[in-house]
Amino acid sequence: KMKYEKHLAARVALTIIILILPLIGLNIVDMALQKPTMYISYLPIKLMGYGISIEDNIINMQGNLLRFVAACTATSAYYLLAILILLTKEMNFRRGLKIFITGTILILLMNVIRIDILLVVLAEKGTNLFTSLHLLFWEVVSSVYVAAVWIFLVKYYKIKNIPVISDIKELYRKTKRKH
Repeated sequence: KMKYEKHLAARVALTIIILILPLIGLNIVDMALQKPTMYISYLPIKLMGYGISIEDNIINMQGNLLRFVAACTATSAYYLLAILILLTKEMNFRRGLKIFITGTILILLMNVIRIDILLVVLAEKGTNLFTSLHLLFWEVVSSVYVAAVWIFLVKYYKIKNIPVISDIKELYRKTKRKH
């Protein structure tokens, strides 16, 4: 009978840890993905013949120096994905991990495409269009894409529960039964 409550408590505890880690300066996702994201983005641009180099976290795109920061890695998208999975009722570890890996690959691929589009725009059209497009990606496209990834994952993996809401309904149902 307490199995559900223990599982819920563990999921909430993990969610709190995930939310606290970046606040205390331990951004695991960024540390794990910054260099791979940079170099995976670098390769197609280099293969297209553009003058590009990387030193530390600076991309030199034909004389334009771009600092590759945590936001470039789309760190918040990976955290949001993990939190959605953790806050989905009856999500076991194996299934959650499968969904997280699939979602991570989709986010990484789109992020690399986004970075490469921005780099090509910078090289071909200059900083004004680059800046405008960067803001559009930052403020609109990225949020819509993460939502689309979640919707895809829900459909593909036939997730029946709604994060947070399904747990609230279950807790309400359990308390009604006790009274």
